[in-house]
Amino acid sequence: MIATCYPSRLFDSIIKCELCGWLFTYQARNSVSLATNVPLSPTVLDRRLSVAPMMEWTDRHCRSYLRLWSPNVLLYTEMVVAQAIIKGDTQRLLGFDQAEHPLALQLGGSEPQLLARAARMAMDFGYDEINLNVGCPSDRVQKAVFGACLMREPKRVADCVAAMKAVVNVPVTVKCRIGVDDEEGYEFLARFVEPVVAAGCDAFIVHARKAILGGLSPKENREIPPLCYPVVWQLKKAYPQLPIVLNGGLKTAEQTAPHWPHVDGVMIGREAYHRPAVLSELAVACGLQIAPTDPEAVYDRWIEYVAGWLARGERLAAMSRHVLGHYTGRPGARAFRRTLSMAAHRPDAGVPLLREARRAASESQAA
Repeated sequence: MIATCYPSRLFDSIIKCELCGWLFTYQARNSVSLATNVPLSPTVLDRRLSVAPMMEWTDRHCRSYLRLWSPNVLLYTEMVVAQAIIKGDTQRLLGFDQAEHPLALQLGGSEPQLLARAARMAMDFGYDEINLNVGCPSDRVQKAVFGACLMREPKRVADCVAAMKAVVNVPVTVKCRIGVDDEEGYEFLARFVEPVVAAGCDAFIVHARKAILGGLSPKENREIPPLCYPVVWQLKKAYPQLPIVLNGGLKTAEQTAPHWPHVDGVMIGREAYHRPAVLSELAVACGLQIAPTDPEAVYDRWIEYVAGWLARGERLAAMSRHVLGHYTGRPGARAFRRTLSMAAHRPDAGVPLLREARRAASESQAA
């Protein structure tokens, strides 16, 4: 192929084949796709280990920090409402650092055309996957008619997936529960999944608990409904070619080990936030990396990251809140958290405080 390269804001280069006239985009993450309105087959992502979308937690600073623990874990954004992307500050809502790849955007919504517009915008920003939230049980999300209540409307979810698939060439996936209120069990999940698969859904991430939409808070919905992993295993058995990722209650390599023969991957939630070193442990256990990550090396790189954002006017507290678990499970964790928590909100707080927190942890270990 004879190629001519053109500069691009979103990609390393745009390559034009002088023989056929097609435009190809060569992206920073080394994938090739046609720069036309005709989607190609989605990129295949390694789903062995991922970090769940968590509201008010997995923002760009959190994701950049978690990325330092494992270069290959699949990261997810917080849920972003499709209409907000279309009408709001798109750069603020969708902006991310290239080092965050592989990275998926989770969308909230139930209107196919709005979701399609938001998905196309997200793809143009460079996201590796678009995920539809069909699992959040909060009252606010229910009032907006999306989240877990959509499990009762598989046709609508299928229409949403089909609309997004028509305009993007990255995977479109769904994150759901195993049931809603009194509707639960494999039969209910299978009835939901079937039309969504037919619409082209590329993978399912399944929280192995049902959602109780009345009477429980989102926090209680993560803890009270019992886990039922075999329902998710059965789904994978029914769809052997469809990637199925298991979510819910998993915190250690020992806990994840029994699931590897039954699913394509596991998704870790709050444990990754409170004890980020677990990502390194799990990445080694599932073969994503060959050795555990050095926590001190992570912290050194994090300081460099923070320094860059402080120079751009970001507040330290907006970033340091995501690293309070850096020493969890090791001596000095309490001194580290206390030092950061007490002073990060101050207007003059900066890199010296990060170094002071590390010294406090070290001194506490030596005491």
